[in-house]
Amino acid sequence: MPQHPFFDRSFSRSSKARNAEQTIPFVQKSLEKNLQWIQDEFHTMPDLQIKRFITNQGINAAVIYFEEISDKMMIFNDIINQLVQQGSSVQQIQSSTVIANKGENTSSLIDVEQAVLKGKSTLFIEGLSSAYVFDTADFPIRNIEEPNVERTIKGSHDGFVESHGKNIALLRKYLPSRQLKIKQMKVGKRGEIKVSLMYLEDVTRPEILQELERRISQIDIDVIINIGELQQLISDNKFTVLPQFLETERPGTAAMEILDGRVAIIMDRSPSVLIAPIHFIGFLKTKDDYNINWIIASFVRFLRYISLAVGILLPAFYIATISMHFEVIPLKLLLSIGESRERVPFPPLLEALLMEFALEMLREAGLRLPTSIGQTVSIVGGIVIGQAAVQAGVVSNIMVIVVSLTAICSFIIPYYDMSAAVRIIRFPMMLLAYLFGYVGISVGIMFLLIHIISMNSIGVPYGLPVTPIRLYDWKDAFFKLPQRFLTTRPDSARPIQKRKSQLSKRGR
Repeated sequence: MPQHPFFDRSFSRSSKARNAEQTIPFVQKSLEKNLQWIQDEFHTMPDLQIKRFITNQGINAAVIYFEEISDKMMIFNDIINQLVQQGSSVQQIQSSTVIANKGENTSSLIDVEQAVLKGKSTLFIEGLSSAYVFDTADFPIRNIEEPNVERTIKGSHDGFVESHGKNIALLRKYLPSRQLKIKQMKVGKRGEIKVSLMYLEDVTRPEILQELERRISQIDIDVIINIGELQQLISDNKFTVLPQFLETERPGTAAMEILDGRVAIIMDRSPSVLIAPIHFIGFLKTKDDYNINWIIASFVRFLRYISLAVGILLPAFYIATISMHFEVIPLKLLLSIGESRERVPFPPLLEALLMEFALEMLREAGLRLPTSIGQTVSIVGGIVIGQAAVQAGVVSNIMVIVVSLTAICSFIIPYYDMSAAVRIIRFPMMLLAYLFGYVGISVGIMFLLIHIISMNSIGVPYGLPVTPIRLYDWKDAFFKLPQRFLTTRPDSARPIQKRKSQLSKRGR
């Protein structure tokens, strides 16, 4: 049966691509043949630069690189000028005694192609069946600055950037110890990306490290763009809204977690670092808790737990009380609520859903707009919509108060991933409250607790230190004792060394 010409051409191109993959091209002694292959492969990339020159010995040579991702000054000073201005034989060039920026020798044009795409430069010399690859990558990188998401009151204001090397350097600044080790891997078939595991060798349990290595090494994907994709690919539970890794943009936070025995996962091109293993309570603690008085820190932490409960349950309790259990409301308050809801034509569930969805849309609009405009839209939009909805009789005054308190409580939770999870959990709780009242809320809470207890983070129970019970870890869980009492590492990190003051036999 004849096929459309389009399919014939596609088949021809795919066959050609497969044949090209099976035949690995090698560097030829002819400079022109090598450059012709490069030009054929990169014919639609106008930013590829080919600089031809003649060495001091009269040998034709060329350097190829991408203009915007390579250091041009390094290429001209350390490669071209060294060969043009100083006399050198082919043997000296092969041994790299002339070139200041010593290169790697390769005979595969595929290796050359991959190197150039990563910002490196490649030197071809007439008469040599090998090429030299130099690490001259110079990708655009923003300066180190304070993260916009994780604000701090007291403490350092530096944050991670999109550079793998700089993020490692920031952590080394906080932990200048020879026990701080790095295991590096590469992920991605179409575009390799560096992923590094940073940990303290004498503190981190090897089983956790091996499990992370196994999961990352098994990833089979074209390329990973954001670290959030990596987090989803290596998570234990794929069907949950609760975060299983702590994502932070602060080197200080990552350093503190590494000291507890956890592993920091650093990915190139990402301004965030993943921390594993982590437990539920870890999302309600911040680095600022250790920079202020322990009484104030305990009070603030208590507020976070209250906010967590209010953010999940307040709309559900309102719906259940108005729909089924109005007898628990004091008479005067009941009369006030009845007067407020007199003109509202919708049941409490629909009323709450309207306001919650309006709030979520305002929140998303504020995030997508520029900072100055986004804040204005969120504030003004909330006030205008709330006031107009009450005057139109769409929602009641008490509903506006409930939704506002719920939004404020979700903002108090320090980490965005957990805050987003609270916002999602709120909706099934509202539905259970409308259908079954307080009994539905109780069932929802039990299911949530069972879900938390059954979860793991890299094999470590997610509910620690509550379940399994670790009473000695409670001194830095629901509240915080003075710093001098925090001498042990939490069991949620499964550390080898339990005491923080203990040193390994090999020393620091």
